[in-house]
Amino acid sequence: MKLEYTDKQKSFRLEVRQWLKEHVPTEPLESFDTEKGFQQHRQWERRLNTGRWSSVTWPVELGGRGCDLVEWLIFEEEYWRAGAPMRVNQNGVFLLGPTLMEFGSEAQKKRFLPGMASGEEIWAQGWSEPGAGSDMAAIRTTATRVGDHYLINGQKTWSTRAVWADWLFGLFRSEPESQRHHGLTFLLVPLRTPGITVRPIRQLNGLPGFAEIFFDDVRVPVENRIGNDGAGWQVAMSTAGFERGLMLRSPARFQATAKALVNLYKQNRAEADRDPAIRDAVLRAWMEAEAYTLSTYKTASSLMNGGHIGAESSTNKIFWSELDQRMHDTALQILGARAELLPDSPNAGAVGHWLDGYLFSLAGSIYAGTNEIQRNIIAERMLGMPRS
Repeated sequence: MKLEYTDKQKSFRLEVRQWLKEHVPTEPLESFDTEKGFQQHRQWERRLNTGRWSSVTWPVELGGRGCDLVEWLIFEEEYWRAGAPMRVNQNGVFLLGPTLMEFGSEAQKKRFLPGMASGEEIWAQGWSEPGAGSDMAAIRTTATRVGDHYLINGQKTWSTRAVWADWLFGLFRSEPESQRHHGLTFLLVPLRTPGITVRPIRQLNGLPGFAEIFFDDVRVPVENRIGNDGAGWQVAMSTAGFERGLMLRSPARFQATAKALVNLYKQNRAEADRDPAIRDAVLRAWMEAEAYTLSTYKTASSLMNGGHIGAESSTNKIFWSELDQRMHDTALQILGARAELLPDSPNAGAVGHWLDGYLFSLAGSIYAGTNEIQRNIIAERMLGMPRS
């Protein structure tokens, strides 16, 4: 497959490159899993929005640039090439935003999308519960309709960005006697509402990237419901499709890691070549990152021609999550004992980010639905195999 870009796409790439060159911070921001870093990244979202770069695929009238998926891929390539900050509001911009455009009312779009694009309102996910991880149909947190509002009771856990986020989107069981994916409602919940308790969950690196959230008679207005009462599963599956498919993890992210891995290998070749398997792993990482890119361009072209993403989004999720783990594992093998250094270690130099990246990559096969669940989806929905 050979990629050919139009003159318009080439011009767009140059525009993106120039803007990022002028605006990307010269010094890295702190981790957005710290309070200070979270606010730094919020400010970056605001700066992106001044050039309408925070949500390039959104329609112009909703604050975006109306870019198609190929232009989005070009933007992502330039974004990662420039070493721009991670997106603290990716839950909102890449997941909830497209969901609102598909299922939300005009009033909801007007209310939520501008603040989402500008970083004024940062969004957390409210999927998992103590007894409902990858199996979202097992959700038990209740949302009882009382007049013009719902009363929410229960608990969510492993909620990404929830420690300092402003809002949460998620599924709640609104029909007490319902089972599995029936009787669930998709709600938008302000996290400063009385009755909500947010408790940080520390990651392997010690930072609170997740939280558990407790709801005790939390009042949420009916106008915060997306879609119909009890019909939230369809809405949630649309959001999950964005998460597992194209939008959450662009191929440029893995191309950037593969490029960094090649450079790391070159800088440490004498030590790395003592194990011939390391060189092979580096080559494989580069090829797989390129293959994923070409596959994504193919998917984007199909969508632009009227296709849709279905169960095959599960294959994407498995591929990029396991590729990310292999690349970081290879980097640690190259570094040897130095791989134990975290970014804030005095002697880490330019290598500390590899351990941080490795620790995060381990979560890739769990979030957005565990890879075991994704393989079940592929077996049943794509290959027609019977349920085990």
